[in-house]
Amino acid sequence: MTALLPRLWVGIDAGKAHHWWVAVDGTGTTVWSKKIHNDEAALVAGLTEVLGLAEQVHWAVDIPGTPSALLLALLTSHGQRVVYVPGRTVNRMAGAYRGEAKTDARDAYVIADTARLRRDFAPVEARTGLAADLALLTTHRSDLIADRVRLLNRLHDVLTGISPALESAFDYADHKGALVLLTSYQTPAALRRCGPARLARWLAARGVRHPDAVADTALTAAHAQHVTLPGQDTAARITADLAQQTLALDDRLKQLDRQIRDAFHSHPQAAVIESLPGMGPILGAEFLVAAGDLAAYPDSGHLASAAGLVPVSKDSGRRTGNLHRPQRYSRRLRRVFYLSAQTSIIRDGPNRTYYLKKRAEGHKHIPAVIALARRRVDVLWALLRDNRTFTATPPAETTSRAA
Repeated sequence: MTALLPRLWVGIDAGKAHHWWVAVDGTGTTVWSKKIHNDEAALVAGLTEVLGLAEQVHWAVDIPGTPSALLLALLTSHGQRVVYVPGRTVNRMAGAYRGEAKTDARDAYVIADTARLRRDFAPVEARTGLAADLALLTTHRSDLIADRVRLLNRLHDVLTGISPALESAFDYADHKGALVLLTSYQTPAALRRCGPARLARWLAARGVRHPDAVADTALTAAHAQHVTLPGQDTAARITADLAQQTLALDDRLKQLDRQIRDAFHSHPQAAVIESLPGMGPILGAEFLVAAGDLAAYPDSGHLASAAGLVPVSKDSGRRTGNLHRPQRYSRRLRRVFYLSAQTSIIRDGPNRTYYLKKRAEGHKHIPAVIALARRRVDVLWALLRDNRTFTATPPAETTSRAA
Protein backbone atom coordinates (compact mmCIF):
# COMPACT_ATOMS: atom_id res chain seq x y z
CA MET A 1 0.00 0.00 0.00
CA THR A 2 1.17 3.55 -0.73
CA ALA A 3 2.27 5.41 2.38
CA LEU A 4 0.21 8.42 3.38
CA LEU A 5 1.70 11.84 2.85
CA PRO A 6 2.14 13.82 6.06
CA ARG A 7 0.26 16.87 4.78
CA LEU A 8 -1.66 18.12 1.74
CA TRP A 9 -3.09 21.48 0.71
CA VAL A 10 -6.19 21.36 -1.47
CA GLY A 11 -7.21 24.40 -3.48
CA ILE A 12 -10.77 24.53 -4.81
CA ASP A 13 -11.79 26.75 -7.71
CA ALA A 14 -15.51 26.86 -6.97
CA GLY A 15 -18.28 27.16 -9.54
CA LYS A 16 -22.03 26.64 -9.86
CA ALA A 17 -21.96 23.38 -11.86
CA HIS A 18 -18.61 21.96 -10.82
CA HIS A 19 -15.45 22.64 -8.77
CA TRP A 20 -11.86 21.94 -9.69
CA TRP A 21 -9.76 20.45 -6.89
CA VAL A 22 -5.96 20.42 -6.87
CA ALA A 23 -3.90 18.93 -4.02
CA VAL A 24 -0.24 19.89 -3.53
CA ASP A 25 2.34 18.48 -1.11
CA GLY A 26 4.83 20.33 1.07
CA THR A 27 7.05 21.16 -1.91
CA GLY A 28 4.21 22.59 -4.02
CA THR A 29 4.07 19.59 -6.34
CA THR A 30 0.65 18.59 -7.65
CA VAL A 31 -0.25 15.11 -6.43
CA TRP A 32 -3.95 15.08 -7.29
CA SER A 33 -6.18 17.10 -9.62
CA LYS A 34 -9.75 16.48 -10.62
CA LYS A 35 -12.97 18.16 -11.75
CA ILE A 36 -15.76 17.44 -9.25
CA HIS A 37 -19.42 18.03 -10.02
CA ASN A 38 -21.36 20.09 -7.52
CA ASP A 39 -23.61 17.35 -6.17
CA GLU A 40 -23.43 15.48 -2.88
CA ALA A 41 -22.39 12.06 -4.19
CA ALA A 42 -19.52 13.40 -6.31
CA LEU A 43 -18.32 15.72 -3.55
CA VAL A 44 -18.33 12.96 -0.93
CA ALA A 45 -16.44 10.65 -3.30
CA GLY A 46 -13.81 13.30 -3.96
CA LEU A 47 -13.54 14.11 -0.27
CA THR A 48 -13.02 10.45 0.60
CA GLU A 49 -10.38 10.10 -2.08
CA VAL A 50 -8.41 13.15 -0.93
CA LEU A 51 -8.58 12.25 2.76
CA GLY A 52 -7.09 8.88 1.86
CA LEU A 53 -3.95 10.51 0.47
CA ALA A 54 -2.56 12.27 3.54
CA GLU A 55 -2.64 12.28 7.31
CA GLN A 56 -3.61 15.96 7.42
CA VAL A 57 -5.41 17.95 4.73
CA HIS A 58 -5.76 21.74 4.57
CA TRP A 59 -8.56 23.15 2.43
CA ALA A 60 -8.84 26.53 0.70
CA VAL A 61 -11.62 28.03 -1.45
CA ASP A 62 -11.91 31.26 -3.42
CA ILE A 63 -15.70 31.65 -3.11
CA PRO A 64 -17.33 31.18 0.30
CA GLY A 65 -20.85 32.00 -0.96
CA THR A 66 -23.74 30.02 -2.38
CA PRO A 67 -21.79 28.19 -5.18
CA SER A 68 -19.73 26.42 -2.53
CA ALA A 69 -22.44 26.11 0.15
CA LEU A 70 -22.91 22.35 -0.31
CA LEU A 71 -19.16 21.78 -0.45
CA LEU A 72 -18.52 23.75 2.75
CA ALA A 73 -21.34 21.96 4.56
CA LEU A 74 -19.86 18.57 3.66
CA LEU A 75 -16.34 19.63 4.68
CA THR A 76 -17.66 20.90 8.01
CA SER A 77 -19.56 17.68 8.63
CA HIS A 78 -16.31 15.76 8.08
CA GLY A 79 -14.43 17.95 10.57
CA GLN A 80 -12.30 19.70 7.95
CA ARG A 81 -11.02 23.26 8.37
CA VAL A 82 -11.37 25.55 5.35
CA VAL A 83 -9.75 28.95 4.74
CA TYR A 84 -10.84 31.67 2.34
CA VAL A 85 -8.32 32.90 -0.25
CA PRO A 86 -9.71 36.13 -1.78
CA GLY A 87 -9.99 36.36 -5.53
CA ARG A 88 -7.77 39.45 -5.59
CA THR A 89 -5.00 37.45 -3.92
CA VAL A 90 -5.42 34.57 -6.37
CA ASN A 91 -5.26 36.96 -9.31
CA ARG A 92 -2.05 38.58 -8.11
CA MET A 93 -0.40 35.31 -7.10
CA ALA A 94 -1.12 33.84 -10.55
CA GLY A 95 1.40 36.27 -12.03
CA ALA A 96 4.16 34.70 -9.93
CA TYR A 97 3.87 31.34 -11.71
CA ARG A 98 5.15 30.36 -15.12
CA GLY A 99 2.82 30.66 -18.09
CA GLU A 100 -0.13 32.87 -18.95
CA ALA A 101 -2.89 30.27 -19.27
CA LYS A 102 -6.15 30.85 -17.41
CA THR A 103 -7.87 27.55 -16.54
CA ASP A 104 -9.83 26.23 -13.58
CA ALA A 105 -7.05 23.73 -12.83
CA ARG A 106 -4.42 26.48 -12.77
CA ASP A 107 -6.56 28.67 -10.51
CA ALA A 108 -7.10 25.75 -8.13
CA TYR A 109 -3.35 25.12 -8.05
CA VAL A 110 -2.66 28.79 -7.25
CA ILE A 111 -5.22 28.65 -4.42
CA ALA A 112 -3.65 25.50 -2.98
CA ASP A 113 -0.07 26.73 -3.20
CA THR A 114 -0.98 30.14 -1.80
CA ALA A 115 -2.62 28.46 1.19
CA ARG A 116 0.55 26.40 1.60
CA LEU A 117 2.78 29.48 1.61
CA ARG A 118 0.57 31.71 3.75
CA ARG A 119 -0.95 30.63 7.03
CA ASP A 120 -2.85 33.84 7.88
CA PHE A 121 -5.99 33.40 5.78
CA ALA A 122 -9.29 33.69 7.61
CA PRO A 123 -11.13 30.42 8.20
CA VAL A 124 -14.55 29.90 6.67
CA GLU A 125 -16.90 29.38 9.59
CA ALA A 126 -20.02 27.29 9.18
CA ARG A 127 -23.00 29.57 9.66
CA THR A 128 -25.64 28.73 12.21
CA GLY A 129 -29.30 28.69 11.29
CA LEU A 130 -29.77 32.28 12.47
CA ALA A 131 -26.67 33.55 10.64
CA ALA A 132 -27.73 31.83 7.43
CA ASP A 133 -31.26 33.26 7.70
CA LEU A 134 -29.97 36.79 8.29
CA ALA A 135 -27.52 36.49 5.40
CA LEU A 136 -30.26 35.44 2.99
CA LEU A 137 -32.75 38.04 4.23
CA THR A 138 -30.33 40.98 4.16
CA THR A 139 -28.99 40.01 0.73
CA HIS A 140 -32.54 39.73 -0.61
CA ARG A 141 -33.34 43.13 0.87
CA SER A 142 -30.34 44.68 -0.89
CA ASP A 143 -31.56 43.23 -4.18
CA LEU A 144 -35.06 44.64 -3.65
CA ILE A 145 -33.64 48.06 -2.79
CA ALA A 146 -31.63 47.99 -6.03
CA ASP A 147 -34.81 47.05 -7.94
CA ARG A 148 -36.65 49.96 -6.31
CA VAL A 149 -33.95 52.43 -7.33
CA ARG A 150 -34.12 51.14 -10.89
CA LEU A 151 -37.91 51.51 -10.99
CA LEU A 152 -37.79 55.05 -9.62
CA ASN A 153 -35.12 56.11 -12.09
CA ARG A 154 -37.21 54.73 -14.94
CA LEU A 155 -40.31 56.44 -13.52
CA HIS A 156 -38.59 59.84 -13.43
CA ASP A 157 -37.35 59.40 -16.99
CA VAL A 158 -40.75 58.43 -18.43
CA LEU A 159 -42.65 61.05 -16.42
CA THR A 160 -40.32 63.79 -17.65
CA GLY A 161 -41.49 62.93 -21.17
CA ILE A 162 -45.06 63.66 -20.07
CA SER A 163 -44.74 66.66 -17.77
CA PRO A 164 -41.44 67.98 -16.39
CA ALA A 165 -43.38 70.06 -13.87
CA LEU A 166 -45.19 67.03 -12.48
CA GLU A 167 -41.94 65.04 -12.37
CA SER A 168 -40.26 67.69 -10.21
CA ALA A 169 -43.29 68.37 -8.01
CA PHE A 170 -42.76 65.38 -5.68
CA ASP A 171 -39.98 63.30 -4.23
CA TYR A 172 -41.34 59.98 -5.45
CA ALA A 173 -38.77 57.97 -3.49
CA ASP A 174 -40.28 59.08 -0.16
CA HIS A 175 -43.83 60.13 -1.08
CA LYS A 176 -46.29 57.25 -1.18
CA GLY A 177 -49.19 59.60 -1.95
CA ALA A 178 -47.48 60.81 -5.13
CA LEU A 179 -47.04 57.21 -6.30
CA VAL A 180 -50.70 56.48 -5.59
CA LEU A 181 -51.61 59.56 -7.64
CA LEU A 182 -49.63 58.28 -10.63
CA THR A 183 -51.47 54.97 -10.68
CA SER A 184 -54.52 56.77 -12.17
CA TYR A 185 -53.49 60.34 -13.07
CA GLN A 186 -50.29 60.77 -15.07
CA THR A 187 -50.99 63.64 -17.49
CA PRO A 188 -51.70 67.34 -16.89
CA ALA A 189 -54.95 67.13 -18.86
CA ALA A 190 -56.30 64.25 -16.73
CA LEU A 191 -55.46 66.14 -13.54
CA ARG A 192 -57.15 69.33 -14.74
CA ARG A 193 -60.28 67.41 -15.73
CA CYS A 194 -60.48 65.83 -12.28
CA GLY A 195 -60.31 69.11 -10.34
CA PRO A 196 -59.03 69.74 -6.79
CA ALA A 197 -62.05 68.61 -4.77
CA ARG A 198 -62.62 65.37 -6.63
CA LEU A 199 -58.88 64.56 -6.67
CA ALA A 200 -58.57 65.17 -2.93
CA ARG A 201 -61.51 62.84 -2.24
CA TRP A 202 -60.01 60.18 -4.51
CA LEU A 203 -56.67 60.36 -2.68
CA ALA A 204 -58.32 60.32 0.75
CA ALA A 205 -60.29 57.22 -0.16
CA ARG A 206 -56.98 55.44 -0.82
CA GLY A 207 -55.43 56.38 2.49
CA VAL A 208 -53.12 59.14 1.25
CA ARG A 209 -51.98 61.50 3.99
CA HIS A 210 -52.67 65.22 3.46
CA PRO A 211 -54.74 64.63 0.31
CA ASP A 212 -55.57 68.32 -0.15
CA ALA A 213 -51.90 69.31 -0.22
CA VAL A 214 -51.05 66.51 -2.66
CA ALA A 215 -53.94 67.51 -4.92
CA ASP A 216 -52.98 71.20 -4.87
CA THR A 217 -49.34 70.42 -5.72
CA ALA A 218 -50.32 68.11 -8.57
CA LEU A 219 -52.80 70.61 -10.06
CA THR A 220 -50.29 73.43 -9.82
CA ALA A 221 -47.93 71.35 -11.94
CA ALA A 222 -50.78 70.41 -14.31
CA HIS A 223 -51.73 74.06 -14.94
CA ALA A 224 -48.09 74.84 -15.80
CA GLN A 225 -48.31 72.77 -19.01
CA HIS A 226 -51.02 72.69 -21.68
CA VAL A 227 -49.00 71.14 -24.51
CA THR A 228 -49.42 67.43 -25.26
CA LEU A 229 -46.09 65.74 -25.86
CA PRO A 230 -45.60 62.93 -28.43
CA GLY A 231 -46.22 59.43 -27.10
CA GLN A 232 -47.96 60.76 -24.00
CA ASP A 233 -50.65 58.08 -23.81
CA THR A 234 -48.14 55.23 -24.00
CA ALA A 235 -45.87 56.95 -21.50
CA ALA A 236 -48.84 57.40 -19.17
CA ARG A 237 -49.57 53.66 -19.18
CA ILE A 238 -45.90 52.89 -18.50
CA THR A 239 -45.84 55.44 -15.66
CA ALA A 240 -48.91 53.89 -14.04
CA ASP A 241 -47.34 50.43 -14.29
CA LEU A 242 -44.04 51.64 -12.78
CA ALA A 243 -45.87 53.36 -9.91
CA GLN A 244 -47.85 50.20 -9.15
CA GLN A 245 -44.68 48.09 -9.20
CA THR A 246 -42.96 50.51 -6.82
CA LEU A 247 -45.89 50.45 -4.38
CA ALA A 248 -45.98 46.64 -4.48
CA LEU A 249 -42.23 46.54 -3.90
CA ASP A 250 -42.61 48.85 -0.89
CA ASP A 251 -45.10 46.39 0.62
CA ARG A 252 -42.66 43.52 0.06
CA LEU A 253 -39.88 45.52 1.73
CA LYS A 254 -42.07 46.20 4.77
CA GLN A 255 -42.79 42.48 5.15
CA LEU A 256 -39.11 41.65 4.68
CA ASP A 257 -38.07 44.24 7.26
CA ARG A 258 -40.41 42.60 9.78
CA GLN A 259 -38.83 39.21 9.08
CA ILE A 260 -35.32 40.64 9.51
CA ARG A 261 -36.36 42.40 12.73
CA ASP A 262 -37.83 39.23 14.20
CA ALA A 263 -34.80 37.14 13.24
CA PHE A 264 -32.37 39.74 14.57
CA HIS A 265 -34.14 40.00 17.91
CA SER A 266 -33.67 36.26 18.40
CA HIS A 267 -29.89 36.81 18.64
CA PRO A 268 -28.69 36.72 22.27
CA GLN A 269 -26.87 40.06 21.95
CA ALA A 270 -29.44 41.87 19.80
CA ALA A 271 -30.34 44.25 22.64
CA VAL A 272 -26.67 45.14 23.11
CA ILE A 273 -26.14 45.93 19.42
CA GLU A 274 -29.41 47.83 19.07
CA SER A 275 -28.69 49.96 22.16
CA LEU A 276 -25.87 51.77 20.32
CA PRO A 277 -27.36 55.00 18.86
CA GLY A 278 -27.89 54.72 15.11
CA MET A 279 -27.79 50.92 15.09
CA GLY A 280 -31.30 49.63 14.41
CA PRO A 281 -32.42 46.06 13.67
CA ILE A 282 -31.66 46.28 9.93
CA LEU A 283 -28.11 47.57 10.36
CA GLY A 284 -27.71 45.26 13.36
CA ALA A 285 -28.59 42.27 11.21
CA GLU A 286 -26.18 43.38 8.49
CA PHE A 287 -23.48 43.79 11.15
CA LEU A 288 -23.94 40.21 12.34
CA VAL A 289 -23.75 38.93 8.77
CA ALA A 290 -20.73 41.04 7.77
CA ALA A 291 -18.76 40.53 10.99
CA GLY A 292 -19.36 36.79 11.27
CA ASP A 293 -18.04 35.14 14.42
CA LEU A 294 -17.43 37.98 16.87
CA ALA A 295 -14.97 35.81 18.80
CA ALA A 296 -12.60 36.08 15.81
CA TYR A 297 -11.77 39.68 16.80
CA PRO A 298 -9.42 39.71 19.82
CA ASP A 299 -9.75 43.47 20.19
CA SER A 300 -11.56 46.44 18.68
CA GLY A 301 -8.60 47.23 16.43
CA HIS A 302 -9.06 43.96 14.53
CA LEU A 303 -12.76 44.72 14.04
CA ALA A 304 -11.97 48.24 12.84
CA SER A 305 -9.33 46.88 10.47
CA ALA A 306 -11.81 44.41 9.01
CA ALA A 307 -14.15 47.36 8.34
CA GLY A 308 -11.42 49.38 6.62
CA LEU A 309 -11.43 52.07 9.31
CA VAL A 310 -7.73 51.76 10.14
CA PRO A 311 -5.39 53.62 7.75
CA VAL A 312 -2.38 51.81 6.37
CA SER A 313 1.06 53.32 5.90
CA LYS A 314 2.65 53.68 2.46
CA ASP A 315 6.19 54.80 3.18
CA SER A 316 9.18 54.70 0.88
CA GLY A 317 12.67 55.99 1.63
CA ARG A 318 12.50 59.38 3.26
CA ARG A 319 8.79 59.67 2.68
CA THR A 320 7.28 58.50 5.94
CA GLY A 321 4.04 59.03 7.76
CA ASN A 322 1.88 58.58 4.65
CA LEU A 323 -1.41 57.01 5.71
CA HIS A 324 -3.91 55.83 3.13
CA ARG A 325 -7.25 54.06 2.99
CA PRO A 326 -6.78 50.26 2.86
CA GLN A 327 -7.67 48.25 -0.23
CA ARG A 328 -8.68 44.95 1.35
CA TYR A 329 -11.54 45.14 3.82
CA SER A 330 -15.21 44.29 4.15
CA ARG A 331 -17.21 46.92 2.24
CA ARG A 332 -20.38 45.69 3.84
CA LEU A 333 -19.00 46.04 7.36
CA ARG A 334 -17.67 49.51 6.62
CA ARG A 335 -21.08 50.53 5.27
CA VAL A 336 -22.76 49.39 8.50
CA PHE A 337 -20.47 51.49 10.70
CA TYR A 338 -20.62 54.51 8.38
CA LEU A 339 -24.41 54.57 8.09
CA SER A 340 -24.94 54.00 11.80
CA ALA A 341 -22.48 56.79 12.63
CA GLN A 342 -24.19 59.15 10.21
CA THR A 343 -27.58 58.35 11.73
CA SER A 344 -26.31 58.84 15.29
CA ILE A 345 -25.36 62.49 14.72
CA ILE A 346 -28.93 63.53 14.02
CA ARG A 347 -29.75 63.80 17.73
CA ASP A 348 -27.83 65.45 20.54
CA GLY A 349 -25.53 63.17 22.48
CA PRO A 350 -21.92 62.02 22.65
CA ASN A 351 -21.92 60.97 18.98
CA ARG A 352 -23.00 64.37 17.73
CA THR A 353 -20.63 66.08 20.14
CA TYR A 354 -17.67 64.10 18.81
CA TYR A 355 -18.73 64.76 15.21
CA LEU A 356 -18.97 68.51 15.80
CA LYS A 357 -15.57 68.42 17.49
CA LYS A 358 -14.05 66.90 14.36
CA ARG A 359 -15.77 69.47 12.18
CA ALA A 360 -14.39 72.23 14.38
CA GLU A 361 -10.90 70.78 13.86
CA GLY A 362 -11.31 71.41 10.13
CA HIS A 363 -12.44 67.98 8.93
CA LYS A 364 -15.11 67.78 6.25
CA HIS A 365 -18.29 65.77 6.70
CA ILE A 366 -17.13 62.39 5.41
CA PRO A 367 -13.79 62.28 7.30
CA ALA A 368 -15.59 63.40 10.46
CA VAL A 369 -18.17 60.61 10.11
CA ILE A 370 -15.42 58.06 9.45
CA ALA A 371 -13.57 59.22 12.58
CA LEU A 372 -16.79 58.82 14.56
CA ALA A 373 -17.35 55.37 13.06
CA ARG A 374 -13.87 54.30 14.17
CA ARG A 375 -14.58 55.46 17.71
CA ARG A 376 -17.93 53.66 17.72
CA VAL A 377 -16.18 50.39 16.81
CA ASP A 378 -14.35 50.59 20.14
CA VAL A 379 -17.63 51.22 21.95
CA LEU A 380 -19.55 48.41 20.26
CA TRP A 381 -16.75 45.90 20.77
CA ALA A 382 -16.57 46.77 24.48
CA LEU A 383 -20.35 46.46 24.81
CA LEU A 384 -20.32 43.03 23.18
CA ARG A 385 -17.38 41.94 25.32
CA ASP A 386 -19.09 43.01 28.55
CA ASN A 387 -22.57 42.03 27.31
CA ARG A 388 -24.14 45.29 28.44
CA THR A 389 -26.22 47.96 26.75
CA PHE A 390 -25.02 51.43 25.82
CA THR A 391 -25.34 54.32 28.26
CA ALA A 392 -24.43 57.96 27.63
CA THR A 393 -22.19 57.95 30.70
CA PRO A 394 -19.61 55.16 31.14
CA PRO A 395 -20.37 52.72 33.96
CA ALA A 396 -18.40 52.72 37.15
CA GLU A 397 -15.35 50.48 36.92
CA THR A 398 -15.86 47.35 38.96
CA THR A 399 -13.30 45.97 41.37
CA SER A 400 -12.73 42.88 39.25
CA ARG A 401 -12.16 45.00 36.15
CA ALA A 402 -9.71 47.25 37.97
CA ALA A 403 -7.81 44.19 39.13
